[in-house]
Amino acid sequence: MIHDSSASPLIFGGAAQSPRAALPVLPPLALYIHIPWCVRKCPYCDFNSHTASPVLPEEEYVDALLADLDQDLHAVYGRELSSIFFGGGTPSLFSAEALGRLLKGVEQRIPFASDIEITLEANPGTFEQEKFVAYRALGINRLSIGIQSFQEEKLKALGRIHNGDEAVRAAGMARQAGFDNFNLDLMHGLPDQSLDDALSDLRQAIALKPTHLSWYQLTLEPNTVFWNQPPTLPEDDTLWDIQEAGQALLAEHGYAQYEVSAYAQPGRPARHNLNYWSFGDFIGIGAGAHGKLSHPDGRIVRTWKTRLPKDYLNPAKSFKAGEKALTNEELPFEFLMNALRLTEGVESRLYPERTGLSLESLAEGRREAERSGLLQVEPSRLAATDRGQLFLNDLLQTFLS
Repeated sequence: MIHDSSASPLIFGGAAQSPRAALPVLPPLALYIHIPWCVRKCPYCDFNSHTASPVLPEEEYVDALLADLDQDLHAVYGRELSSIFFGGGTPSLFSAEALGRLLKGVEQRIPFASDIEITLEANPGTFEQEKFVAYRALGINRLSIGIQSFQEEKLKALGRIHNGDEAVRAAGMARQAGFDNFNLDLMHGLPDQSLDDALSDLRQAIALKPTHLSWYQLTLEPNTVFWNQPPTLPEDDTLWDIQEAGQALLAEHGYAQYEVSAYAQPGRPARHNLNYWSFGDFIGIGAGAHGKLSHPDGRIVRTWKTRLPKDYLNPAKSFKAGEKALTNEELPFEFLMNALRLTEGVESRLYPERTGLSLESLAEGRREAERSGLLQVEPSRLAATDRGQLFLNDLLQTFLS
């Protein structure tokens, strides 16, 4: 497959750039692979996902992914991959043969770190579970299973196609297939959900002993069915009770919160996501995938790929839909938007290392955030207070130019 490889011109925000230091060391490099098809689009989902046809274009899409990667290789020469994440959509709709060919092609182009983390998003349906053993044999060593709820009425309201029993079995089958590291994705604040309902879901998830739990509140996003036809969601007081009781329950069972909606057993945070939140680098390939790459001269460039699968697979169209070099004025917000999601924040030294800017560029916003009680007064770290975690948008606003 031959695609137009012409790149869009860099956009510098219209302003002349003040000097920025060369980066002393490039951050870890990850790869995000987007597979955009689902059996059915869920009414709450605002991701770039599309209802699958009876026969998926696996071969053509793998060819396109590798060709897309080829066009990004010049920017990462000499580096190795620390993690890979298959997201979607529902990546587990793809066969092990297709994913195996893709992983082999990726490794031929970019070396893998010896301890690379490779995560695949999967759904609990029996069809996907039958592939777990084959996926593990490919070197995929972490699953993220989209449970959302174990309760039939809640799953139906969310438009999910699995049932509670399949959700329970999925965790067991993951472990039997050799996955000693897996995440369960669980939502709360669901339509008509009570505190008891939410805690019942959480207890069931904990009983399955995942190494990681993503536990987050349902929000109504534009361009979704729920946005246009909103369901009845719990009152704010109930949502607050669910959050407090759920966090206490997770802590009681050894799941430490390390990010706004991420909880892990000791030593089991998602390394791929930690790389995002600490302003690491990642290549994004696939329909609608985003990437962020740092260059030794100090440039930091975000990219995004053609969104619709039919356009992504069209040889007459470019994979790349656009790219933008981050300006000095944008970098503080871009860095902190990610780093301050981490409950412990990041070491202050990471800011100059990964942006090329001095810590002094944060000084005014930092003082204001500390005075407001939103940022910890700790010179060696950039970390939100408990209040700052609750009002993260307000905290970030203090760093906008």
